[in-house]
Amino acid sequence: MVALSTAHSNRSFARMPESRDVLVTGGTGYIGRRLITILVRRGHRVRALTRTESVGRIPRGAEATIGNALSAESVASALRPGDTLVHLVGTPHPSPAKAAEFQRVDLVSIQASVAAARERGVAHLVYVSVAQPAPTMRAYVEVRAQGEALIAAAELRATILRPWYVLGPGRWWPVVLVPMYAIAELLPSTRSGARRLGLVTIGQMVSALARAVEEPAFGLRVLGVPEIRAS
Repeated sequence: MVALSTAHSNRSFARMPESRDVLVTGGTGYIGRRLITILVRRGHRVRALTRTESVGRIPRGAEATIGNALSAESVASALRPGDTLVHLVGTPHPSPAKAAEFQRVDLVSIQASVAAARERGVAHLVYVSVAQPAPTMRAYVEVRAQGEALIAAAELRATILRPWYVLGPGRWWPVVLVPMYAIAELLPSTRSGARRLGLVTIGQMVSALARAVEEPAFGLRVLGVPEIRAS
């Protein structure tokens, strides 16, 4: 069963880590603002790539860097060698009706980030993908899988996180499914899918992202729902 508390894991934030230089794309979004707040609190030097009209939404303590996350040139100009790049750009409230937007925003933005990361020699790329395989949201899953393939082909040091649905303010409706998930996890025939496509809280998601920043992968690391919950 999913723990519904949005509190951050004590294990992830028990000690102060080495301070890192972090560039976040998508830093004004649902996950991005919360992550930036935690990273700044933890002593990291955070820059957020943002459009001019969104500068006021950047959390206090982070540096706003004007740019376009859909442009490799723009992302590269905001990056410095040795940075950690956290890629959070994506279509808000994904649905099957937004397939064209997934191609235009989600795919183009990760293409830009990967190209810029290679050019600038980033230390670590953190990418939020989606749980897969999955029986629904095929267009969204396909685009995120393409993003993962780009990262692998570029041979970047990277951490890929694969949540399915992130519970939080305004996004609690799937809580009604928790009993069904619990039953599915008990049955051998459905256990694997129930765990892979499980629910995580916004607190668990932000904790996992912060931990990924503070503990970089040595190669390519993939964190599924069980690992995100445990962060």
